[in-house]
Amino acid sequence: MLKFVVISDLHLVPRGALSLGIDTAERLEKAIEHVNTHHSDAAFCIFAGDLTDDGDRPSYERLSRKLAHIAMPFYLTLGNHDDRPTFLEVFGPGLAAPTGCIDDLIDAEGYRVIILDTLHEGTDGGVITPEQLGWLEERLGEAKGRPVIVVLHHSICEMGVPTDSISMENPGPFLAALRAHGDVRQVISGHVHMSSSGVAGGVPFTTIGGNHFCLFPQLGGPEVRMPRYDGPGQIGVVLAWPDRVVVHQENFFDRHILQEDNAPGGST
Repeated sequence: MLKFVVISDLHLVPRGALSLGIDTAERLEKAIEHVNTHHSDAAFCIFAGDLTDDGDRPSYERLSRKLAHIAMPFYLTLGNHDDRPTFLEVFGPGLAAPTGCIDDLIDAEGYRVIILDTLHEGTDGGVITPEQLGWLEERLGEAKGRPVIVVLHHSICEMGVPTDSISMENPGPFLAALRAHGDVRQVISGHVHMSSSGVAGGVPFTTIGGNHFCLFPQLGGPEVRMPRYDGPGQIGVVLAWPDRVVVHQENFFDRHILQEDNAPGGST
């Protein structure tokens, strides 16, 4: 069995600062402590984007120090709150794939896990570039006959909530590539700050609440503002057997208090 952890939406800020009233550094420390205590048998951890709140160097440097405490190999990719050049300045240019993005892959226990950077500079929506799509198709082709799990930041389809306006742009070619492989077991993402699961274009997906505030889905409600809660903090724990995949949406921080200042529906 393959076991790994996904943590999204760290929104780290410089020392002494808060992100929308939340001490995201303290929250990250709690997440890492929880993973080290309860999931030390995991093969690796993937940090799935929005690593920082503003893509600034002090926040990435602070993140680098925090990550030194996780007791397993880890992988990083980017979301809409990140800045790719600044990230590479701090973590090193070697993390860039041939696509120019922070894409990666892991082969473990018969699975191929593909990590994709969906940052689209200047927007809150996500994108898979043509270069990334070509790279993805090659990596999927190499894994023909093996099950695949994909981890990225952005939600891959509209989910009937106000944040649909900032989901992945033009997901059709991406989903077509996954369908062509024939055995993509899960696409796991963050970004929407809420827990969900479903199927998009024949591909199963899961979103996890993440390390920052959580949004009340407000299904069918006004598409202006969504109630924002200061918790829970949530990670994804992935268990992958030869015949099945289970994603546990596990809370490491349970408080769930409504914040007075609600989050806009168009930005997470």
